[in-house]
Amino acid sequence: MNRKPKRNSQAGVTLIEMLVVVTIIALFAAVVAPKLLNKTDAARKTAARVQINAFMTALGAYKIDTGLYPTNELGLRALRDKPQGVNNWQGPYLPQEIPVDPWGRAFIYKYPGEHGDDPDVISYGADGTAGGEGNNADIVSWKSQ
Repeated sequence: MNRKPKRNSQAGVTLIEMLVVVTIIALFAAVVAPKLLNKTDAARKTAARVQINAFMTALGAYKIDTGLYPTNELGLRALRDKPQGVNNWQGPYLPQEIPVDPWGRAFIYKYPGEHGDDPDVISYGADGTAGGEGNNADIVSWKSQ
């Protein structure tokens, strides 16, 4: 009358079951990881475009106040620190220090620019050299792509 319930002597996880789970996780990671990396690259390009647009807005305000754009020698630094000999400077025109591009390199500033009356502001992309395609393409102030 006193019956003890039988215990399953096979309880637990087998090696095969563990291998199946690890394989499924590895396959999932192999599919998802490349898509996440592509999003990271697109986010960096977008961040560079946004920063260049912020520079162009600040440069416009600088020109309104001073009557001209900063020279190549003054560069983007003139948006934060008052240059000597520049009248009517009402800055700083950027709320924080001049940032580097999303790849950790300084933005390139050229005035006079080669693409119209405004200065050229450039990030050389992932490879850090002029030209390139895809992730290595330049992000520039004169194109809004």
